[in-house]
Amino acid sequence: MTKKGVGNQKWTPQATQAFEALKQAFTTAPVLRHPDPALPFQVEVDASELGLGAVLSQREAPDKPLHPCGFYSRKLSPAEKNYDIGNRELLAVIAALAEWRYLLEGSKDPIVIITDHKNLTYIGDAKRLNSRQARWSLFLSSFNFVLTYRPGSRNIKADALSRQYESYEHNIQDQHPIVPQERIIAATTISVSSPLMKRLQTVQGAAPGGKPPARLFVPENEREEVLNIYHDNKTSGHMGITKTVSSISKLLWWPTLRRDVKDYIAVCEVCSRQKSPKTAPIGLLQPLPIPERPWSHVAMDFIVELPESRGNTVILTIIDRFSKMGHYVPLRKLPSAAELVPIFIANVVRIHGVPREIVSDRGTQFISGFWRGFCKNVGIDLSFSSAYHPQTNGAAERANQNIEKYLRCFISEQQDNWSDLLPWAEYAINSAVSESTGHSPFFTVY
Repeated sequence: MTKKGVGNQKWTPQATQAFEALKQAFTTAPVLRHPDPALPFQVEVDASELGLGAVLSQREAPDKPLHPCGFYSRKLSPAEKNYDIGNRELLAVIAALAEWRYLLEGSKDPIVIITDHKNLTYIGDAKRLNSRQARWSLFLSSFNFVLTYRPGSRNIKADALSRQYESYEHNIQDQHPIVPQERIIAATTISVSSPLMKRLQTVQGAAPGGKPPARLFVPENEREEVLNIYHDNKTSGHMGITKTVSSISKLLWWPTLRRDVKDYIAVCEVCSRQKSPKTAPIGLLQPLPIPERPWSHVAMDFIVELPESRGNTVILTIIDRFSKMGHYVPLRKLPSAAELVPIFIANVVRIHGVPREIVSDRGTQFISGFWRGFCKNVGIDLSFSSAYHPQTNGAAERANQNIEKYLRCFISEQQDNWSDLLPWAEYAINSAVSESTGHSPFFTVY
């Protein structure tokens, strides 16, 4: 009404009545009152399958209504959701007492705790307690309280607080994604066939409990095909357990997913034949500082003396140290510093801008005056790995291992097609979740 441009307002008796009703509503119960330590407290608690709720109240006089002093609610953790109803209700009591401990501990009058679970009223007489209940019992011994049973139909305040998460959970599950799942899976693994997807759609009624929302359950007879697609495929790249599980979990699920992936990779002939050990060298780790944004700090290295493939014998490895994204450039030979500059501009500067720092070994290209002069002119700092200690340039060295492992998995017997495999290798590696960032390089950068 006081907003600019709002005119010709007519104040009527009905408006006055509504205004007075609003004032009354804002200044009377259930507006919170300040707790009075001299008055007895009442705590109403409840637990649902998804959350806990509690109301702290006091009565100014025996003939006065209860007035709330505080409300409390929270969602249950995944572990707490597995508790039986008795333990969930007892957890609600513990959570409420912990929330208002500064008011309730040492209270003069007994705290009246109201619950709609009748068995809780016998908690003090229990003969056997598990370790969790024993801890709770020790905590409860600090309070002067009595437990009172009230039917759930009358315990509406705490019940409403504990159940407020249910509609939220259902709404989240019922949301329709902006991008259809078929498109997402096509971008993740191009080889997922529509016949497989149709077969999976027909068995969703047999999915066991615990299936996450928006995931398709995979029955036992289809799992080997799924594992083949997500591990052996050219776009998957024979990745390790964590990355394979992460890729599958974007759309699919079954209860023993991680164990099956582990067993599948353990007997993968290609992986056992081609993957190299990654035992860490003895000594203290001295990591480089973590960059603040993508493509501000770059690591570079060469893979040399490869079998000739379309005239190429060298791979230039360029890695973003922030996102772990990599570009892999096939070259006919080791370039000179003058030849390296246009390659660097075409594959880094043109796409990602000028980085602040480049980490490399002490190859002749990187320590030459031409390369140093170019980097100085465009504002790039140079850092070099220590002699006989290539781990300093760990990002590039690890990328070299990944690209070599991928090529060994898919290269032909003649070993002359690795140049054709490089784009697929770059796609697979940049699509896989990085253990250091928790996201794929594509996700981190874009």
